[in-house]
Amino acid sequence: MSGLFPMTLILGIDPGSRITGFGVVRDGGRGCEYIASGCIRTGSGSLPERLQAVYRGVTEIIRSHGPVTMGIEQVFMARNADSALKLGQARGAAIVAAAEAGLEIAEYTATQVKQAIVGSGGADKRQVQMMVMHLLRLVQKPQIDASDALAIALCHAHHRQSLIPHGLDGARRRGGRLRL
Repeated sequence: MSGLFPMTLILGIDPGSRITGFGVVRDGGRGCEYIASGCIRTGSGSLPERLQAVYRGVTEIIRSHGPVTMGIEQVFMARNADSALKLGQARGAAIVAAAEAGLEIAEYTATQVKQAIVGSGGADKRQVQMMVMHLLRLVQKPQIDASDALAIALCHAHHRQSLIPHGLDGARRRGGRLRL
């Protein structure tokens, strides 16, 4: 492994107020290795209870796996404003959990993730899922929300790698963590 590309654990989050997908990959600079993925299911409680479940779930994932950086999907404008607001709040709960743990955080649009993984910003969820399986050499399909989170983690790894040849990695390092 080249010293230019230190091993880094990356957390990807696909936020949702009912189901938040997560994926953890190890980036060694020459491809990523699957570590873990799954879903934080918040149940049918009140919105504050569901947001607390997202926060606690992300906090536990960070504690268990030790990622140093996180990619998260940006909020898109949904047809239903109430749904978009709840999604934004779930996203905020995940971001606070990561920020409190000292993770560097980067945000990506769904189009950026699809472009990085499939090569087309218009790819559907099944295409993304199949490419995630191929890139991480998975034999079983992850759940769609987990697959989306793994795609976000892979997108983040790709983005980080594109910064290194341009000298931005070293310039933005502080305390051993990449600043994006």
